[in-house]
Amino acid sequence: MSSFRNKTLVLTGASMGIGKALALGLAQEGVNLVLGARTQDKLLQTRNACRKLGVKAECLTGDVSSSNVAQELIQTANELGDFYGFIHAAGVLAPGPTLWELNKTQFNEVMDASVNAAHQLIRHATPLLLWRGEGLAVFFGSGAADQAQPGIGAYCAAKAAEESLARQLAVEAPPITTIIWRPGIVETRMQIGARNAKGGGAEQLRSVFTPWKEKGMLLTPEESAHGLIQFLKGNPRAYHGKIADIRDV
Repeated sequence: MSSFRNKTLVLTGASMGIGKALALGLAQEGVNLVLGARTQDKLLQTRNACRKLGVKAECLTGDVSSSNVAQELIQTANELGDFYGFIHAAGVLAPGPTLWELNKTQFNEVMDASVNAAHQLIRHATPLLLWRGEGLAVFFGSGAADQAQPGIGAYCAAKAAEESLARQLAVEAPPITTIIWRPGIVETRMQIGARNAKGGGAEQLRSVFTPWKEKGMLLTPEESAHGLIQFLKGNPRAYHGKIADIRDV
């Protein structure tokens, strides 16, 4: 990732799972990082691990769907030097309930994590990146965006909306290389939650997610993160405004 070495990226969802693995992998490639997540102790552990790898790393605990939090993440990255863009890896699944069983708080939490957080990052990062004349915006998509799956209806809708936002950004701000990255089927807290889901859609949800585990089909967070890093080391511009996954590495 020579083209990204010594540049600064904002990374959300960095306290655990794919986000944490991605933070460490990017740090090993010499990328400076500003990390965001809602779990402070785990986020600090990720930041400290990145610093030990010899890069600049800062972090901010909070909800990125908040304008103030997103703005501070971007400002901190800009102050760190050579701000180049963001990777939005944060997400919430809320597995099990049918749409009518989800209360407003649960539904908003899913939408905030994917859609509203993506929009706030776009709001605050885009002017700086356009002034620079180039940059990177990576949004974590999902195959869930293409289908209706009982038990994760809000997540399916959120990912469809987030992928649409990414395509819109690609058209409106062409100098910024904008990618929809689908990380694959990965053993994360989301997978565990889906396998243990309760609610009106839980049985159908478990029937999809449990066989993936039983058949050994799940990637580790490190494998998934490595795939994205290798993709970025190639020619991501060729996928501007498009969906990519580990098969495109």
